[in-house]
Amino acid sequence: MAHNSQTSLVKRGPRNWSRRARIMSGVLGVLMAGGVAFAATNWGVGLGAGSSGEAESGSVSNITITAIASPAATNLLYPGGNGDVVVSITNPNTVAVTITAVDLPTNITYAAGYTTSNVGGAVNSCTAAVSLVGWNYATATAGTVHTLTTPIVVGASNSAAPLVITLTNDATMGATSPALCESTWFSMPSLTGVAASETTGAVVTTALTDGWTS
Repeated sequence: MAHNSQTSLVKRGPRNWSRRARIMSGVLGVLMAGGVAFAATNWGVGLGAGSSGEAESGSVSNITITAIASPAATNLLYPGGNGDVVVSITNPNTVAVTITAVDLPTNITYAAGYTTSNVGGAVNSCTAAVSLVGWNYATATAGTVHTLTTPIVVGASNSAAPLVITLTNDATMGATSPALCESTWFSMPSLTGVAASETTGAVVTTALTDGWTS
C-alpha cells in the first residue's frame, strides 16, 4: 500500500505542475497579446497623394430696391427743398448682404408723378419732364457713388418680409417745379447700381432710417 501511495503521488505531481504551466502560459499569452495590441497603436498612418474632397459654390442673385407706400415719408417735397424716399429692399440670396453705397443717375433724370401712394395712376400734368424731382446730391455724371451714412444689412432670403428703409432727405425738387405737382407721389429714377457684399458672422438688425449726405 505504501508503494501504491508513493506511485500515486508521483503520478499526481506532474499533473499539478502541468496545470500550473498551462495557467502561466495562459497569463503570459494574455500579456503577450496585450503587448502586440499596444505596439500596433503606435504605427504611423500617412496620407496618400492627391487625397481630396468636393465642394461647390452657390450662385449670387441681385438684390431689388423698389418703392413702397407704407410707411409714408415724413419730410415732404416742396419747390427748392428736399424730402424723404421710402424703399423696400429684397435679398433673394441665402446669405445676408450689406449695402454700403448707391450709384445715382444724372441730376437731370427726374421722377414721374402719380395720384396714389402705391405709384398708381399717372398725373399727366406732372410728368418726369416737368417735375424736377430727382435724387439729392446727384451730379451731371451718371453712376456717381454716394456712401450711406450707415451700412444697410439685409437679411438672407427675405422675400417674404423685405427690409423697409427711409432715406432721409435724399429726394430733391427743383425750385421751379409747377403747382401741378402738388399732393403727388413720385416714382424715383432708377438707381444705376449699389455697393454690396456678403455679410459674415452675426447679422445685426439695421436702423430703419439711412441716407447719404454728399
